[in-house]
Amino acid sequence: MEGDCLSCIKYLMFVFNFLIFLGGSFLLGVGVWVLVDPTGFREIVAANPLLFTGVYIILAMGAMLFLLGFLGCCGAIRENKCLLLFLLIGRFSAELILFLTVRPQLTREYFTKELKRHYQGYNNTDVFTSTWNAIMNTFDCCGVNSPEDFEDSLFRRLYPTDVVPRACCRRSAHPGDVAYASQEECLLGSMLFRNNKGCYSAVVDYFEMYIYVAGALAIVVLTIELFAMVFAMCLFRGIQ
Repeated sequence: MEGDCLSCIKYLMFVFNFLIFLGGSFLLGVGVWVLVDPTGFREIVAANPLLFTGVYIILAMGAMLFLLGFLGCCGAIRENKCLLLFLLIGRFSAELILFLTVRPQLTREYFTKELKRHYQGYNNTDVFTSTWNAIMNTFDCCGVNSPEDFEDSLFRRLYPTDVVPRACCRRSAHPGDVAYASQEECLLGSMLFRNNKGCYSAVVDYFEMYIYVAGALAIVVLTIELFAMVFAMCLFRGIQ
């Protein structure tokens, strides 16, 4: 009976780690494809620091899941205690490092600090600045939380007479018209002629459905990872 239970745990662990291996292979493939894609997508990613960072996060996660899934499959089939112990420690450490390094960079405080330090307003040769201009123009927003984010910022030191950058100004209501409603009033800080919603909220609202899907996928991955770790611990204890 004990042997049958151990055999069942072994094959369940193999199945869960094989799913992790497949997920890692998929992420790794997507990351590599984006970097070597000959159709020009690589240049778009390279010009956008957020996308550029995202691609390398995908590559790192894919490589981590690929390696841990492969080692998990080998450890389950071979019933190797050293490999299982390494797998448990490695999986826990990798997920902890990923959580500690990625999570702080997704907060409002982090984006606000970076905006104050690096945004240059009208210098479109700067990748960080051009990216933020594109975001504010696309989502009709201003700053991370609100236009007040530009107070005590590099932008205000470069352009002391402008309260907000031109990208924060509201555009004409006519379809297809890219002219600003009143650029002079906007740059002086008039709330009637500028976008007052922060970009953090605007982007989250726009991608709300996709965020829920990503959250559901993350829960599924974490559940699979949890079961894989539980089965690895059970198998480790059951091996004589």
